[in-house]
Amino acid sequence: MTAPGTWWTRVPDPVIDAMVVTVAVVDVLLSLEDAGPVAQAMAALGCAALAVRRRFPLPVFLLTLPASLMLDIVFAPFAALFTLAERSRDRRLLVEGAVLFALASAAPWPLDEFTAHERTWTVVYFFYTLATAAAPVLLGQLVQARRDLARRLVEIEEAREHERLLHSQAVLARERAQLAREMHDVVSHQVSLIAVQAGALQVAAKDPDFKEGARTIRTLSVDTLDELRHMVTLLRASGSRSTELTPQPTLADLHKLVTTSGIDAELTGELPPDVSSTAQRAVYRTVQEALTNVRKHAPGATATVRLWQADEGTAFGVTVTNTPPTRPSLPLPGSHQGLIGLRERAELLGATFASGPTAGGGYEVSLRIPAHGDT
Repeated sequence: MTAPGTWWTRVPDPVIDAMVVTVAVVDVLLSLEDAGPVAQAMAALGCAALAVRRRFPLPVFLLTLPASLMLDIVFAPFAALFTLAERSRDRRLLVEGAVLFALASAAPWPLDEFTAHERTWTVVYFFYTLATAAAPVLLGQLVQARRDLARRLVEIEEAREHERLLHSQAVLARERAQLAREMHDVVSHQVSLIAVQAGALQVAAKDPDFKEGARTIRTLSVDTLDELRHMVTLLRASGSRSTELTPQPTLADLHKLVTTSGIDAELTGELPPDVSSTAQRAVYRTVQEALTNVRKHAPGATATVRLWQADEGTAFGVTVTNTPPTRPSLPLPGSHQGLIGLRERAELLGATFASGPTAGGGYEVSLRIPAHGDT
């Protein structure tokens, strides 16, 4: 269905120009009585010029003024003045054009036949014509404003589409970062445990077939960890730092994490009862990453997971300490993405993360969360 008021916008410009010229010619023909050759020539020139009024609005308007002075015509100068108002943003020029049209229409022709009585009516007719000339000027300005508004609406829609695209890209980046961290925290944690256990079976096995099967499992696990490392690196490259993870482990899952870590680990201490879920996840991931690193890089070591809270209630946290390894470690791939992720979590909480070797040859990871920043 055609929208009301918009059908005329689909009419070709040449058709409209032909109609304008035709109406102008009819208007001139009705006023040619007793017109001289000069007036007829000026009228023909003015009507013909209307065909190019879109390209030359000001010259065409000026060409219609002599015909307005010599003949009692209205349509040709009105059409030219409308086009000028539609395309020009110079309001002073439009006012001057309206005044010129009013002077040309009100002035008697020939100019030498000018009595005192006619001067009075000329002034009256001048102001009347000037007021009438305001119609095409205002209408042309209205069409120009409508066109500007339509263009502005298109620009706004394009800007909104661009904003939607940026938002979708940001959401995708956050999802990639979330997936990267989840893969590292969960998937690589399980695969590294498989690799460690397979390596231990390979060392302890007596049967050659059993030993070969354990070696194959360890090799596949190591290759899987290497692929995961590359995938995590690619995903993190386009991700956001403020991503929350799902599923969301809590402190209640710490005991199972420690007991199933595959190493000799002990969980001690406790945290305040009102720790937020965000802080609980940070503590859980810190312990998980620390125990994973112990398995990968310190075979045979023991670990202590100590939950603590400051006496004055200003902070709480977790410290994971392991002893030196008792045997050479397996060559498992690593990219330090885990420690980077833990440090990012700490920054999001306003917490402090530290890691480094101990004086006894072991390693320690510590997370300190201020109580006021636990939101």
